[in-house]
Amino acid sequence: MAVMDTQSASASSGPLARLRSMLAGGSHEASLTRRLAGTIFVIRVASAALAYLSQILLARWMGGSDYGVYVYVWTWVLLLGSMMDFGIAASAQKIIPEYRTRGEHALLRGFLAGSRWMTFAVSTAIALLLAGLVKLASPLLQPNEITPLYLGCATLSAFVVANTQDGIARSHDWMRLGLMPQFIVRQALIIGITAGLLALGLDLGASAAMAASAAAVWIAMLGQMVALNRRLKGHITPGASCYDFRGWLAVSLPILLVESFYLLLSYTDVLVLQQFRSSEEVGVYFAVIKTLALVSFIHYAMSATTAHRFAEYNALGDKDRLSAYVADAIHWTFWPSLAATIVLLALGKPLLWLFGAQFVGGYDIMFVAAIGLVVRAAIGPVERLLNMLGHQRICALAYALAFVMNLVLCVALIPRFGGHGAAAATSISLTFETVLLFWIVRRRLGLHVLAFGKRRD
Repeated sequence: MAVMDTQSASASSGPLARLRSMLAGGSHEASLTRRLAGTIFVIRVASAALAYLSQILLARWMGGSDYGVYVYVWTWVLLLGSMMDFGIAASAQKIIPEYRTRGEHALLRGFLAGSRWMTFAVSTAIALLLAGLVKLASPLLQPNEITPLYLGCATLSAFVVANTQDGIARSHDWMRLGLMPQFIVRQALIIGITAGLLALGLDLGASAAMAASAAAVWIAMLGQMVALNRRLKGHITPGASCYDFRGWLAVSLPILLVESFYLLLSYTDVLVLQQFRSSEEVGVYFAVIKTLALVSFIHYAMSATTAHRFAEYNALGDKDRLSAYVADAIHWTFWPSLAATIVLLALGKPLLWLFGAQFVGGYDIMFVAAIGLVVRAAIGPVERLLNMLGHQRICALAYALAFVMNLVLCVALIPRFGGHGAAAATSISLTFETVLLFWIVRRRLGLHVLAFGKRRD
């Protein structure tokens, strides 16, 4: 990002100074966004290191079969928990800036409290129904899957409320408060609790690992709730509250469709792989995906930072400001993602070896999986742009088509090619999704949303 001037003897014009200038340059909003995105990225990288460590330790402590069951159940928790907030966590970044811009403080106060109670009540009811479904399906399940699935159900309510609080915190630019409990505290607790179980001489199977994960999710969520309530108390003026549940859902449900299809697209490979291949092979594939997670974190960081700004600038009617902001977000998504991909592929074998010698066999899968991630990064967080500007339905359709393609390709390729087929199916589907979103944004908003090329005036 900076080119060294060998003729300059001044430190102020050296590469570090130029890099600092690039990070701080541009408009105030763009500079703030890069700083906040940097904060999110650092948190996610630290989280990735902890998650990576926890997965390595669990894989070694539990053995291949139990680890595969744990990965399978935890994937269901991540998938269902991320959808059971009805899109409130994402729509908070649209609703809160609009309430603030319009001065609708009673509705703002109502949303800050009511959204969490609503998602908690609904997710608890759904979790109980899912536990009943596990009970009914128990004759069809493997014996070592039943208890972990029950524990997964017990985790869902806390997971959903934590997601909702994350969205509220990010809408106020409180990135550390939104992300630290979920991505740092939770991972540290999982490591600490499982290590404690081993120290006590207990067998660390899939059930024990899921119990540790459930406890970590609940503790992190409750701590975040206390901190968020204190922060909001000093930030929001007291007064009456109004609860527009119907209006919130009208905004959130289309966004839920987008988020749901994206999550299905993200987790279909692991879930289908579990149906056709051994738990050991699922564990190897999961290790590969975890190793490449750094690339996704860059995209996540920009998405989390920019979404409420898109909504704010659109509410103000400032199209030029919005257009420049979008271009900057795309630029700072793609190029760091490309650099991270190159580094991870170069270090792939030693990183996979940390999980165990047998995991190195998944190294070549990394190259197939990386293609889709880099292609997706080329258009930046445009799905958030569409959601925040009221184009949720067409965005959901794009994700639905990509999910169907991914499901069909996974079922067709995984039985024969295993993890390679799963990675190929996902990369093809992500490329298809990227082309669709590029075309939609160009037609609907008149923007050329690529990291290279010129934007349409």
